[in-house]
Amino acid sequence: MTPSQRPSDRESKLISRAPGPGSTQTELMRLGIQIAYFSWPDAPASIGPTFGRIARDADAAGLDSLWVMDHFFQISMIGPPELDMLEGYTALAFAAGQTQRIQLGTMVTGVTYRHPGALIKTVTTLDVLSGGRAWLGIGAAWNEEEHAGLGIPYPPTAERFERLEETLQVALQMWRGEQTPYAGRHYHLARPLNVPQALRRPHPPILVGGGGEKKTLRLVAQYADACNIFDMGPDAISAKYDVLRGHCDAVGRDYGEIEKTVLTRLTLGDGSPDLSGMPTVSIAQAVDKLGRLAEIGTDHVIMGMSNDFVPGAYEAVAELVGQVATLHPAGR
Repeated sequence: MTPSQRPSDRESKLISRAPGPGSTQTELMRLGIQIAYFSWPDAPASIGPTFGRIARDADAAGLDSLWVMDHFFQISMIGPPELDMLEGYTALAFAAGQTQRIQLGTMVTGVTYRHPGALIKTVTTLDVLSGGRAWLGIGAAWNEEEHAGLGIPYPPTAERFERLEETLQVALQMWRGEQTPYAGRHYHLARPLNVPQALRRPHPPILVGGGGEKKTLRLVAQYADACNIFDMGPDAISAKYDVLRGHCDAVGRDYGEIEKTVLTRLTLGDGSPDLSGMPTVSIAQAVDKLGRLAEIGTDHVIMGMSNDFVPGAYEAVAELVGQVATLHPAGR
């Protein structure tokens, strides 16, 4: 496979968000949840039971996807590095065993953390054992502190993006079942064997995280099934979508094939402050917010909830899921 080769039209088609392989893609907005904080009361003993309950509650509430960060230290935007942090793919495998239908992915894997061949084998294993529910969420990596702390090489930005592109190429080759040698600038795989293959066909969806307009969104257009943009407000997100559309035009990709996802903070409540001091929102306010994102073409919103570990929180989430199911993303 040459470094300039991009996926075929068949590979580029975003497959079902419904559980398991072979379902049809819906044109309604979907909701997911990201779990980014594990320092719950009585941790670490409470982490397994609490995370398992969260996964089961999210699945039962009808959420489409469950995501964890792929970090080894807690990130500074949430708390000090000494807070509890789980390794992403082990956590997702645990969640797979607790659930039946919810999709599972990292938001997002840093390309520097794992060799691409081992990474694709890991995601494939998750897909097989979960019954076809895995995503590959990936980005160029940014947290230099945890790289230095654990002795993981942290190349300059330009090289990390080169490695990201090569990893995307390796992923598509391995999921096509091609065992011919891969020779890139940074990675060389003599025989990229991947057996068993993923259940999800043509492959687990690939999400590239970040809104970088020159490199990240170009890689989305060329290789990925989905993008992920932080919630900067509808106008700023819409501008990112316009940039993505331009990259799609440049590489001959149908912009409509790409699933547009947004990561946002959203805790349901009566307006009083949540555990982080941010105001909670009513279901009606949440539907209004999500409706504005649907109007600009957002397909899938992934929520960070400060009360994600509270047992009763998912009754309101289930009600929100039901109301969001009436929202049609623009262009769908």
